[in-house]
Amino acid sequence: MFELFTYGALAFPLAFAGLPIYLHAPDFYAVTLAQPIGTLGFILLLLRLVDAFQDPLIGSLSDRFYKQRPQILMAGVVLLGAGFWMLFHPLESSPLTWFAFSVLICTTGFSIVTINLQTVGGLWKVSTAERTRITGAREALGLLGLLAAAIAPALLTQWTDPAFAFHVLTLAYIPLLTGALYLLSLWTKSAELSRPAKSSQQIPWRALLKNRWRACFYALVFLNTFASAIPAVLVMFFIRDRLGAEPYTGLFLLIYFLSGAASMPLWIKVAAKAGKIRAWQISLGLAVITFIWAVFLGQGDLLAYAAVCGLSGLALGADLALPPALLADHIEADTRQAEASRLFSLMALLSKVALAAATGLALPILGSFGYVPGTELTPKLEWVLSLTYAALPCLLKLAALFGLVLADNTLSKNKSAV
Repeated sequence: MFELFTYGALAFPLAFAGLPIYLHAPDFYAVTLAQPIGTLGFILLLLRLVDAFQDPLIGSLSDRFYKQRPQILMAGVVLLGAGFWMLFHPLESSPLTWFAFSVLICTTGFSIVTINLQTVGGLWKVSTAERTRITGAREALGLLGLLAAAIAPALLTQWTDPAFAFHVLTLAYIPLLTGALYLLSLWTKSAELSRPAKSSQQIPWRALLKNRWRACFYALVFLNTFASAIPAVLVMFFIRDRLGAEPYTGLFLLIYFLSGAASMPLWIKVAAKAGKIRAWQISLGLAVITFIWAVFLGQGDLLAYAAVCGLSGLALGADLALPPALLADHIEADTRQAEASRLFSLMALLSKVALAAATGLALPILGSFGYVPGTELTPKLEWVLSLTYAALPCLLKLAALFGLVLADNTLSKNKSAV
């Protein structure tokens, strides 16, 4: 248990950084520093593109210099910590340039640490059953970090002004990040990792993605992540404009993420008994059965929506824990240790592309029907918002479930021809 904690502890500050970077920082620069919100949004969009497509490069370099992985992780932590500090201590003479540079440093460090943390977990020499425990523990700690990031700024800004509140936040974050890296360094001294064979050579990207197992796996990961990203994009609109429950947004998210974190032991047991693929299939079915009820909710249905958040959050644990564990099994069975970072970097890339695709699909759909956020909805728009928020993701989840059933034999083999 202590080994799992020392390995996964870094996931807490990693997840913690996400909300301040993408949610609080733009608001801070717009309100406190009076910067145009449109320009901030454009900068973030460009940086998200850079962030997504640098992941394969980070994966390739991490695999090439795998012997220096502790130093790579340290460099990533330094970049993340420095960028986080810079972001909330702006250069007032050129705040927009400072904002762009800080976010770039932050997100680059975030990607380096994320990819390499997942890689060392995937290379940890343990049984296949233990791999689900590893990813489950890591992702549960990440969800707790996300919850802390959602709560801490709100509490601090009630106590003091935003500038000092985020100064305090960065003061707390740097030692938290440093301490988590120290715990990981303790873990690396005792953990036994699989290493590439001396004779192994990295294969080209095209050959890496050409084989059937990886093509099926990444296609299903993308489809499932895309389905989950649509309600993530629309949740604020749904809670405010469909339910009329904007003051309870934080509570709903708390219920959802706590449910996801609490469900990790359940999915570890299900995966150990039924297998990871069957457990993933069960979780996709559970997600559809529990989330489809959001379609029928309307003004004032707070308790019903809280129940939907709690029950659908159970499937979140499987979404986070099972695919990385399956990929780790494949790396071990197919002796792909030389490509481990690249394979995990593709999961990171697909997650970011799925979020961008969900934004590019869901918002135009609503806009084409005349939806304007923050305004009173007609009965037709109420249904359009509900169907886009809940029914469309459930259809995509069903498609992912169907694909996972069809690909069961392929994914169960774990070994590939290339």
